[in-house]
Amino acid sequence: MLRQVAPGRYDTYEQLLRSLAEGRVWMLLWHGQAGSPDAQYGNMEVDGLGYAPCVTSAQELAASGWNRAHEVVAGRAVAASLFPDRWGLWLNPHAPGGGVGIPWLDLRRIVAGLDRLPAGPLQLSEPALDIPQFYALLGQNAHRTPVVRALRRAWVRPALGTPYLAIGLDLYDTSPAAVEAVRLMMQQSIAAVPDGLPVSTVTMTDEYDPVAMWMRANSRPFFAREGYGAAGAPAAPASGYGYPPPQQGWQAGAY
Repeated sequence: MLRQVAPGRYDTYEQLLRSLAEGRVWMLLWHGQAGSPDAQYGNMEVDGLGYAPCVTSAQELAASGWNRAHEVVAGRAVAASLFPDRWGLWLNPHAPGGGVGIPWLDLRRIVAGLDRLPAGPLQLSEPALDIPQFYALLGQNAHRTPVVRALRRAWVRPALGTPYLAIGLDLYDTSPAAVEAVRLMMQQSIAAVPDGLPVSTVTMTDEYDPVAMWMRANSRPFFAREGYGAAGAPAAPASGYGYPPPQQGWQAGAY
């Protein structure tokens, strides 16, 4: 899989992510021994983003010439340990061409489920859809749902899959009762959505979600409980938000 991955080959890259999710990697330890309290992964920086280097087999470990300790870890487990601190994973940095970097956003997808989160890099922009009936009905239902502070929106184009309208939920609380109230609000509003238009929701408090990050930085609410009815100003598109630039996605690194 690593030999087939190249810029723009998002289908092959998705297969690599699936292999990583089900497989294991040999993490290179800069300090300590496997399982010891002072064990520390190596680190490298590419295009301003941090990555922990690893190799993909015992054979690759021998070929790398790494002379410190290492630790064999399940791919899903290492993804869960790295992405909360916004660290990616770099596979086989010793290989010809420099190996392949997996940004932390894709490690997050591995942990949450690759089919549950959209494939990046994401292209995000203010929606150009002419659906005032849906926005009006959603705003009315939000006004009657006290837990909703504000609503935002974005048009999301995944690297693979169907573009969709994302609704950002800014809530006063996220208790089970509040979540159920918001679910009913969306259920009551979705009837005004034209046939064939996918709609998804994202919680604005999710500090790891690239759609929520884009909305916080680039959009204004189209519904706000304070000033109900005011529309937000259009936001500038941000191609590939939250990921390295596409042409720099597989650059060689050193550790």
